[in-house]
Amino acid sequence: MARGLFGGAFKGVDGFGKTMDDVKVKTRTGASLTLLSAAVILFFTLIEFIDYRRVNIDEMIMVDRSRGERLTVKLNITFPRVPCYLLSLDVTDISGEIQQDISHNILKTRLDAQGQEIHENTLNYQISNEVERTLKQRPEGYCGSCYGADPPEGGCCQTCESVRKAYLDRGWSFEDPNLIEQCVAEHWTNHIHEQNTEGCRISGRARINKVAGNLQFSPGRSYISQRDPYHDLVPYLKDGSHHDFGHHIHEFHFEGEREVEDTWRPGNRMSGWRKKVGLETHQLDEMVQHAVDDRVTAANWMFQYYIKVVSTEFKYLDGEVVRSNQYSVTSFERDLTHEAQTHDHERDKYGQLHGHNYRGIPGAFFNFEISPLMVVHRETRGSFAHFITSLCAIIGGVLTMASIADSMLFAAMGNKDGMSSGKAM
Repeated sequence: MARGLFGGAFKGVDGFGKTMDDVKVKTRTGASLTLLSAAVILFFTLIEFIDYRRVNIDEMIMVDRSRGERLTVKLNITFPRVPCYLLSLDVTDISGEIQQDISHNILKTRLDAQGQEIHENTLNYQISNEVERTLKQRPEGYCGSCYGADPPEGGCCQTCESVRKAYLDRGWSFEDPNLIEQCVAEHWTNHIHEQNTEGCRISGRARINKVAGNLQFSPGRSYISQRDPYHDLVPYLKDGSHHDFGHHIHEFHFEGEREVEDTWRPGNRMSGWRKKVGLETHQLDEMVQHAVDDRVTAANWMFQYYIKVVSTEFKYLDGEVVRSNQYSVTSFERDLTHEAQTHDHERDKYGQLHGHNYRGIPGAFFNFEISPLMVVHRETRGSFAHFITSLCAIIGGVLTMASIADSMLFAAMGNKDGMSSGKAM
């Protein structure tokens, strides 16, 4: 008997009371709501499944904890009015490291006055032939002077180029090749003079420390002095040729060490993730600065770019991590001609005094600074548990709303039938 009482009490907590089939009422309205509910459940289930399978990209910012890494600058820039022999790529940074006249992994392509590539490097052939001919004509045991600079291995500067490099290592300007015996014998000045109307496209990669620094395209220390602009020092530039550093940046961006390695790995995802986060192009790509300016008088321009480099990391669902860099940039340009300098330190219409604290140098200067923060892009996908929970919520919610609607419609129809019966009586 106790078991019967316990069983009856236990049944009392049943929250899903049943009715007998004899008292259930089937209506057309209920059938319509049932079919509509099934369609709604199917529709929202499909949407929830699509959302469950969709790969989302979350972004977060964190402190960049990497140490000892180096960056690689990938560049492709055209200088239409600077010959290749005059163009130098140098890098300095706050750690004190100086990379001067970088040539490793850097390709210089000569361009004619119309901007077309000069495929045959005739100038190098001419200079090489002159050097060989001159060396053969010299007496046995000849030892060329380095003109006060530190001699290379062997103790002699046998060629004009060896003298120029010795001056470069000493930090001296290569002012007048016509005063150097080796250069006169090789007709070095005459051959170099043939490039005066040419341009240069420089491309490749330069490795830099992951600290603030400066990457510059300029005449180079072998052609300039701290006291005079380069076009007053090099005799073969005194013919009125138009040399300035107007340029066209085809490509310029920063790569991490692993990014360069992954570029050559089969199946790499370097381009795919950039499209996902909208970084297919970089701010400086296709930047044009006075590259198509048809001016008659020579103008020396100083172009400055201030770049903030931010490390970027992309994490795929399968756990693969791709590391790269993105950047923001602000650019300025400054005319270094005498006419422009005379108007320096003048007041504007508001009475404010504007000027520059130092004398500029012709060239294109990319001043970069490394951000201590890192942007992390991560692929995410909803969990299966979340999908099941949402599916249950959809089914329960739709059926509950349909049940409420059916009850209200059934009650309204019952009241209407009752009123009709009363009037008939």
